[in-house]
Amino acid sequence: MHEHINDPWVKKAKAAGYRARAAFKLLEIDQKDKLLKPGMVVVDLGSAPGSWSQVAAPKLKPDGELFALDILPMDELPDVTFLQGDFREESVLAEFEHLLAGRAVDLVLSDMAPNMSGNAVVDDGRMMGLAELALEFSRDHLREGGNMLIKVFQGAGFMEYRAQMQQLFRTVHSRKPEASRDRSAEVYLLGINRKS
Repeated sequence: MHEHINDPWVKKAKAAGYRARAAFKLLEIDQKDKLLKPGMVVVDLGSAPGSWSQVAAPKLKPDGELFALDILPMDELPDVTFLQGDFREESVLAEFEHLLAGRAVDLVLSDMAPNMSGNAVVDDGRMMGLAELALEFSRDHLREGGNMLIKVFQGAGFMEYRAQMQQLFRTVHSRKPEASRDRSAEVYLLGINRKS
């Protein structure tokens, strides 16, 4: 808790009006890779508290759309359509697909993480489970040529997961933004140009 309060990125986020320090991770990756463009249809999986949606939504104007989904509640944001629910449940996924109304998705974002137990084996397994779901969602909804940015842990299953992404995307990059804590095992995988 002490580390969080004194974290310069947390202070920076507060000052800039972002809901979490994670905003700077997406800002940095987007600055490098130019992921967010006007007119895109973007999905933010595991969106609460909403800092990635805060970064993404303004960059999609005009005519873009951002759909956010999380099991946790999220306060409203302008130009963001939010659905609260667990997309592992068929009914939630069906409602989400109804909101998409047949539109192909240009970009899938996922900053999801499980509740941490402190047991690396358990946490890695849960993280990979969420990552698998996000990849499955991308397989089903991402248009040809679309991109995906996802947080994963460098632990058990990481290389296998990266290999799965390489089957779906023409290029896969690793990104470790500055706002990511050094000791954190998190890394972001960026899948570029979904294959047909």
